[in-house]
Amino acid sequence: MREYALTFVIALAVTHLLTPFVRRAAIALGAVPPVRDRDVHSEPIPRMGGIAIYGGFAAAMLISYRLPHLQDVFVYNTWRGLLLAGALIIVIGIIDDRWGMGPVPKLAGQTLAAGIMVWSGVQMLWLPVPGTQLSLGPWLGALVSILLIVVTINAVNFADGLDGLAAGIVAISSFAFFAYYYVAAVDQGFERQSYPAMIAIILAGVCIGFLLHNFNPARVFMGDTGAMLLGLLLTSITITVTGQFYPDGRTSVHGVALFMPVFLPLLVIALPLADLVLAVVRRTMAGKSPFAPDKKHLHHRLLELGHSHARAVLLMYLWAAIIAFASVSLSVFDTPFVVLAVTLLVAACAVGLITLPRLRRRSAAARSSAAAAKAESAAPGPPG
Repeated sequence: MREYALTFVIALAVTHLLTPFVRRAAIALGAVPPVRDRDVHSEPIPRMGGIAIYGGFAAAMLISYRLPHLQDVFVYNTWRGLLLAGALIIVIGIIDDRWGMGPVPKLAGQTLAAGIMVWSGVQMLWLPVPGTQLSLGPWLGALVSILLIVVTINAVNFADGLDGLAAGIVAISSFAFFAYYYVAAVDQGFERQSYPAMIAIILAGVCIGFLLHNFNPARVFMGDTGAMLLGLLLTSITITVTGQFYPDGRTSVHGVALFMPVFLPLLVIALPLADLVLAVVRRTMAGKSPFAPDKKHLHHRLLELGHSHARAVLLMYLWAAIIAFASVSLSVFDTPFVVLAVTLLVAACAVGLITLPRLRRRSAAARSSAAAAKAESAAPGPPG
């Protein structure tokens, strides 16, 4: 655990220290787009913060490579492929953040980065199916892996609509993944120093390090450079953890735990993923392009309800944490009813927090109407 803690601190510190330099470089390069109608900030803010995230991730990876107890997790070339794919994503993001890029070339670049990861060994070879496991084979496994990587990249990119939203959600997901794998490793007797756990704790570190500059009011945005990188790294954990639990008798992982590597990232980004699907449906039904921007996303609706910028982000953090850690708890504890009861209680509180501004407005309106009626009744009538 000491190695994980050191790796986390390195990732956090390097990302935090690099971000001001990247901010100044973004300003010098002109990556400070004007405020658009759909934006919720009022002043232009520099982008390309993802460069600092990549720097922190690469530094933590390379230092981990020299740590005695973590050297054994670098037995394959997957980490080199991940760094190479991340570098390609950074190049695509810089171009998009500075000069703009159409959806087709951006999608092609994302697919190429996903292909690099699959080529380096980050590939899903089987899927858990109730009662059995579905073997995918090399070609179908490669296609499924590339599709999962590209979808997650775009879902995280779509979540980057408020200060600190994407970084916080991915940090929550990473901590949930680390807790899931570490507890599973202890329970099943796996090696506690592992590649997926290391990637998860590094990813959590870079997110927290960047969030110190990115939470409302943000001084720098990660832009597509960072959002796409976070999606890429998050999916690498998903696919790698799935490969740890082979259905050949080497592990007794079963039930909910068997499905968690596949569904946990989808569950933790359920809100932005649902927002993505609803936006595509909404725009298509309106006869617009699915990529046409609007101001009807979930975070816009939270702001319309009367929540402040920071409170809207914290509410989405809360929902992400509820879904992620409830799922992890169901997979590692033998008390599902207790977990579900606590989850429902916390979720009910979260719903109450969401509706609180509307309830306050209704209460204030009712008091105002009552005061007006009382004043009218107390007023003297016309002389007889």
